[in-house]
Formats: sequence, structure tokens, C-alpha cells
Amino acid sequence: MNLFDTVSEDIKKAMKAKDKIALQTLRNVKKAFIEANTQTGASDILADEEALRIIQKLVKQGKDSASIYEEQNRKDLAEEELAQVKVLEQYLPKQMSPEELKNELDKLIKELNATSMKDMGKVMSLATQKFAGRAEGKLISQIVRDLLS
Repeated sequence: MNLFDTVSEDIKKAMKAKDKIALQTLRNVKKAFIEANTQTGASDILADEEALRIIQKLVKQGKDSASIYEEQNRKDLAEEELAQVKVLEQYLPKQMSPEELKNELDKLIKELNATSMKDMGKVMSLATQKFAGRAEGKLISQIVRDLLS
């Protein structure tokens, strides 16, 4: 079962459980999947990799919204956004801890014989492919910068 079908099944479960937050969140996810699928040039079936990218984007948007709500002293809205993020994170692969990521990036840098900031582009291109879905690009960039300097 692909991610689109899993989300569709989970919408039914959320309806039966009367879980409003999960239901709203999953409906938004399904809407985003359908929009991505109907764009020109899209294939008939949404690939799981693309679906994961969409979910990651929604998680990032939710976290950003929550931080803005916190700044505006709207804790009620921030909590709602974070609850939605929690629902979305169930569909993402387990995120790497900063320590695990640092160890893996250190190995990658040694494999590539990268020694200076000039090699950052080469390291980043491989690292973002290798750790896609398991680590944020911002964190990868920060750790690579620290290791190369």
C-alpha cells in the first residue's frame, strides 16, 4: 500500500474515532497529494518519495506557523499547529539525531577527501541525497560547515 492509500485509510479511521485534528490534517495532506498529482506532467500515481517530500514541507510549514503564533502570544493556535505536525510526523521516516548525523557526515567527508569550505557543495549534494527524509537540510548544512571549518 502506498502512502496515498495509507493516508486515505487513516482518514477513515480518524472519522470513526472522531479525531478532528487528525482528520483535518490528513484531509489537508490528501488535498496536497491530489494537487501534486494533477499538476501538468505528473504521472497517474504519486510516488512515495514525492509524497514524503510533500509531508516534510507540511511539517516545516506547521512548525514555522507554530513559532509565529508563539511570537504573537497565540498559544492556542500554536498548540493546534504542533498537534497537526505530530500527526504528520507519523508518516515520516525516523529522524536522525544530530550526533548520528554528525558521525555519518564525518564519514562522508572523509570518503570525499573534503578538506575545506570549497568542497561544501560536493559534500552537500551527496549528503542531501543520502539523508533525504531523515534530516533537515538546514541541520546538514550547519554540521557540514562546522566539520569543514
